Amino acid sequence: MLKVAIIGRPNVGKSTLFNRLVGKKLAIVHDKPGVTRDRKIARAKFKDLEFWVIDTAGYEYSTTDNMESRMWKQTQLAIQDADVCLFMFDARVGLQPHDELFADLVRRMNKPVLLLANKCEGKIPESLAMEAYKLGLGAPLAFSAVHGTGFDDLYLALLRKSEEKEEANNKEDTAEDDGNKPVQIAFVGRPNVGKSTLVNALLDDERMLTGPEAGMTRDAITTAWEWQGQKFQLVDTAGLRRQAKVNDTLEKMSVENTKYAANMAQVVVLVLDADAVLDKQDLTIARNVINEGRALVIAVNKWDIANRKETLEKLNYKLETSLTQVTGVPTVTISALKKEGLDKLMKAVLKVYKRWNTRIPTAPLNKWFADVQEQNPAPLGKNKRRIKLKYITQAKTRPPSFYVFSSNPEGLPESYLRYLTNSLRNTFDLGGIPLRLTVRKGDNPYADRKTN
Repeated sequence: MLKVAIIGRPNVGKSTLFNRLVGKKLAIVHDKPGVTRDRKIARAKFKDLEFWVIDTAGYEYSTTDNMESRMWKQTQLAIQDADVCLFMFDARVGLQPHDELFADLVRRMNKPVLLLANKCEGKIPESLAMEAYKLGLGAPLAFSAVHGTGFDDLYLALLRKSEEKEEANNKEDTAEDDGNKPVQIAFVGRPNVGKSTLVNALLDDERMLTGPEAGMTRDAITTAWEWQGQKFQLVDTAGLRRQAKVNDTLEKMSVENTKYAANMAQVVVLVLDADAVLDKQDLTIARNVINEGRALVIAVNKWDIANRKETLEKLNYKLETSLTQVTGVPTVTISALKKEGLDKLMKAVLKVYKRWNTRIPTAPLNKWFADVQEQNPAPLGKNKRRIKLKYITQAKTRPPSFYVFSSNPEGLPESYLRYLTNSLRNTFDLGGIPLRLTVRKGDNPYADRKTN
């Protein structure tokens, strides 16, 4: 499929156009310049035309090794990867020196470019049109990402580019799945624990912008990847600080973006700093993952410089005492910077993903149910009535969820429900994933209670 990169100075409307093309608010839009720092890729559908669209950081000139120079490197990679670039400038303020410098750099990269005079709800003033021609990128198109002006002309231009690519390649990469559905993994954690570095290490590419500055990642960035024949969608996310410390509006938007990405993922990798494993914020993140029904893997990063014995003792203690909702969470020690432990991490991800999809056959499930009651019968209920547990059935997977039918569901103590859950987890090797047990009376769907 066609790959389209949206490029230009900061705050000219690139992320607004990106969101409109993909039909979702995947990129954060804010009046503050420089919100987008990484390049974000998503599948777009524009009338009958499907293509990949890439949102990029705004170009800001810098000759030193700082955040701006690394943002420019990300934009360069996006341009190199694209089939056509949409160069946007702000028609309200006119062309700026950085527009001309950026246009010169883009021309040298020999990529087809469509010039969009954004925030232009009417006809382009003749003086601005003449000035735009000097960029050497062709005639500017009057355009408004917010109001939809110029979208028909943009569609026709992209359609022509798509047809040209199809003719040149003699086939279109439809990116259709062939039965091997990608596993979506979200990498979450506190700021500066190495999430972006880890994703880059897995991809073997400087895909994510990294650096010593905290809060480098703001958007949730999704990248397609394949490992040992299995397809994945890797989602890098913004760091999550304690809620009491989040006051900035922009950071609040990033936090919500991260939470949404984690909730939509199938497996969540909680990345920890080996020097501060499972602190209060880490535990909050882990509990939220479990409560949302996602599979969890813990990756202890920076293992190459860690006090290993002390770190493992602290990690095991915290897992046993503070994360009791789920036992058997896979923990893997890694060094994202040195690319160590990555295969172990991916094996753990696939193992917990398989557990998350587990469906237990009826015969062994009911045998377990009979055995567990024989070993430890249900006590008298809270209402002092005898409790008879009749049978159990699995309702669904992802995560595994079960109905327990009882003569007295209201009276079953929470402690016995936890006993059943832990026994089920241990018997069928379901560590690291949430389990849902709902107690019902007969076939009445309204008398239910749940536990994680």
